[in-house]
Amino acid sequence: MKYLVLLISIIYLVIKAKKYLQLLQQNWYDDDHRYLKWIWDNKQKVLLNVEIIMIILLVFFLKQELISFIIGICFYIVLIILEKKNKTQDKLPLKITKRVKRLIMTTSILYLIPIILFCSKDSNTINYLFLSLLIYMNPFVLMISNILNMPIEKMVGHYYKSKAMNKLKEMKNLKVIGITGSYGKTSSKNILYDVLDIKYNVFKTPKNYNTPNGMMLSINNYLDKFNDYFIAEMGAFQKGEIKELCDMMHPTYGILTRIGTAHLESFGSRENIRDGKFELIESLPTDGIGILNKDDEMQRSYKLKNTCKIVWIGIDEDADVKAINIKLSPNGTEFDCIFKGDENKYHFRTKLLGKANIYNILASIALGKELGVSIEQLIQGVLSVTPVEHRLELKKMGDIHIIDDAYNSNPVGSKMALDVLNLMPGKKIIVTPGMIEMGKEQDEINKNFGRQIADVCDEVILIGEMQTKPIYEGLKEKGYKEEHIHILNDVRLAFPLIGKLKEGETYALLENDLPDIFNEK
Repeated sequence: MKYLVLLISIIYLVIKAKKYLQLLQQNWYDDDHRYLKWIWDNKQKVLLNVEIIMIILLVFFLKQELISFIIGICFYIVLIILEKKNKTQDKLPLKITKRVKRLIMTTSILYLIPIILFCSKDSNTINYLFLSLLIYMNPFVLMISNILNMPIEKMVGHYYKSKAMNKLKEMKNLKVIGITGSYGKTSSKNILYDVLDIKYNVFKTPKNYNTPNGMMLSINNYLDKFNDYFIAEMGAFQKGEIKELCDMMHPTYGILTRIGTAHLESFGSRENIRDGKFELIESLPTDGIGILNKDDEMQRSYKLKNTCKIVWIGIDEDADVKAINIKLSPNGTEFDCIFKGDENKYHFRTKLLGKANIYNILASIALGKELGVSIEQLIQGVLSVTPVEHRLELKKMGDIHIIDDAYNSNPVGSKMALDVLNLMPGKKIIVTPGMIEMGKEQDEINKNFGRQIADVCDEVILIGEMQTKPIYEGLKEKGYKEEHIHILNDVRLAFPLIGKLKEGETYALLENDLPDIFNEK
C-alpha cells in the first residue's frame, strides 16, 4: 500500500514539475528574479491550490493510517485525471534543452533523499504528510535547483561565449550588423536580410534569438565561414545588456528602430530604455555606420557620444533617406524614396502593411546603399520581402481575414496595427489581452488603447478579465456599447466567437498573445 501511494504521488509530481519547469523557462530561469516575481503575482494560484485539501485531510486523520492510505491514493488519482482532462496546448511548450536536463537531474536528487527515507521507514500518516508537503512545495524546490545549478550554468555560458568570440575573430572578412530598439527589431532584421541577400552572402539570427545565449547558439551552430554579413537582432530587458552583446560581437554597423515603453518595468524609466538602446550605436567603431530615425524624438534629442557616421531616416522630418508620396492599402504599401543630395525619386513597393514597416524598410535601404547595393537591387529586394510571422501578417482562416500581430504589443505598434485594420473593408474585430511589462504606466497605456479601439472596431474580444480591465474602462469612456465587448479567459474560445460575429467580409486583428505565465484560467 505504501509503495502504491508513493508511485501515484510521483506520477502527479512529475506532471506538476513539468508545468512549473515550463514556467521557470518562460521566466528566463529566474533572471532578474522573474520567476520569483511570477510566483508572488500568482501567489493565490500557486499557494492556495487543491493540494492544501490533501494536507488538511492528512492532518485531520493523523492517527488513522488506513484512511490516510485511501486519501493519498484517491486524491492524487483524481488530480492526475483532472490534469489530463484539462490539459491544453501550451503557447510556449517546455523545450528540453541541456540546461533543462541538468535542472531535472538536480531536482530529482533533491526529491530522491526524502523518498529513500520514506521507503526505509515504517509507513505512517506523518510520512504521507511529509511527501504531500514536498509535492506542494514543488515550485520552490525547482527554484532551489535553479540556484544550485547557477555555478555550472555560468561555466557552461563562459565556455560557449569564448567559443563564439573565437569563431568571430577567425572570420576576418565578416562584418556584424546589430539591430535593436523597443520594437520592430525582427521585422527590420528580415527586411535587411532580403535587401542585402540580393548581392551578398548574409546570415541572420534565427527566430527571436536576441539574447546572449541565443547569439552564442547562432554563432556556434549556424554562422558559416562564407558569410559576408551577420545581422544580429539584439534584445534587452535592462541597461548594459546591449553593451554585453556588443562586447561579444563587435558590430561595425547598427540600426536603431524605435524607442518606446516596451519592457519599461524592467528598465525602470524611458531614459534607461533610450540609453540602453543607444549602447549599440555608441559601441560602433569610428569607421562604422549607425542608422537612426529622425521621426523618433528620443533619438533626435539624444547627445551621441560617438564619432561614427550617422545616416538619418524619416517620413515627417527632414532626413538623409526619406519616404514621400506614401500610399497605404489593404494589399501593401507604396512610396517614393529620396536621398539627400540626389534630386531623383525612387519608387518602392512592398507587400508589408502599415506605416511602421516603412521605417523598417527605410533603414534597410539606407544601410544597403551605404554597403554598395544598387538602387535597382534595393527596389527588387524590398519587393521580395515577405511578412514576418505574427507581425502584421495577413492570412485567411476560412472566410475570415486574419491580421496576425500576435507576437508582441506596445503602444506605438498597437496603434499602427489598428490603423492597418482601419484600412480594411467590412466588419472589424480585435482580439487582445492588452499590453504587459509597462511598469506603473501599464493601466493608463491599456486604457488609452481601449479608447483607440473604440474608434476602429465593430466588435472587441478581450482575453483575461483582470488583465484587460483598463481596456474595458477605455472603451466605456468612449461610449462603446456593452453588447459589442466580449470577455474570455481562454484565447482558444475567440475563434469560434469570431465565427459567430462575422458579417460578410470580416477582418480580425490578433493583437498580442501573452505567454502561458499570464494565463488567468
